[in-house]
Amino acid sequence: MAEEIKQSVYQIVGNDICVEADDGRKVFTIISEFIKKKQKVVLSFFNVNMLTSAFLNTAIGLLYKDFSEQEIKENLSVQDLSSADSILLKRVVDTAKIYYKNPEKMEQSVREIL
Repeated sequence: MAEEIKQSVYQIVGNDICVEADDGRKVFTIISEFIKKKQKVVLSFFNVNMLTSAFLNTAIGLLYKDFSEQEIKENLSVQDLSSADSILLKRVVDTAKIYYKNPEKMEQSVREIL
């Protein structure tokens, strides 16, 4: 069984503030490569002091566009998240799962609301 590789969000982004979608894209790109190779990766949020849904949507939510929930579950885990950030991540993941199951329907709903 392949061992897990630990990736530090702090090191990928280069600072402790993870708010920009562009920074999330850096994390997404790295994590995607691991999942494509079926390599287990642990994403550590150690030393990250600010986290936004915009960052998480791009870093993790976007994975649900390219990979099945099963592939993500088998190959990605996270650690060192505060309880508030864990709740934020869960919300991002739940929304991504719904969205990427049927993006057209979701966009239609948003247009109707607006």
